[in-house]
Amino acid sequence: MKFCSECGTPVAQLVPAGDNRARDVCPACATIFYSNPKMVVGCLPEWEDKVLLCRRAIEPQYGKWTLPAGFMENHETTEQGAVRETQEEAGANVQPLHLYTLCNLPHISQVYLMFRARLLDLNFSAGEESLEVRLFAEDEIPWDQIAFLTIEYTLRQYFADRRTGEFPLRVADIPRRNHGK
Repeated sequence: MKFCSECGTPVAQLVPAGDNRARDVCPACATIFYSNPKMVVGCLPEWEDKVLLCRRAIEPQYGKWTLPAGFMENHETTEQGAVRETQEEAGANVQPLHLYTLCNLPHISQVYLMFRARLLDLNFSAGEESLEVRLFAEDEIPWDQIAFLTIEYTLRQYFADRRTGEFPLRVADIPRRNHGK
């Protein structure tokens, strides 16, 4: 941030009184600007023994497979955002069942919230951010083409939990991806 959105004065990096880290602070009007993690919300849509995946039409990870998810918008709940993202990316109508995975990515200041969801019908199609949308059984998942570690974690937990019939809330800290592999 370079300028105060309240008065237009150049901001400075300062530790405000009572705080413990540097923030963007306006020296003229004393407005403090907080930079906080972004929330990514999405669904793991289920149909019988299959899950719905989207092949990305955007960077990062163009052409790789993911669950429908994206950044939460202002004035919506996490569940509303997950349903909206599923509709936008996969054209899919879902009924969220419950929050399933919460993944912390502190190295990029993001938190993923993924909901298990039931597909209400098979009327789905690729949205603007997807090249294609397809149902996959566990043995059909293109594991080497999954776009994000959060999605791989969610899918692996889901298939393991499906074998037991128990779907507890899964919480994980996801490390930085090692691109040297």
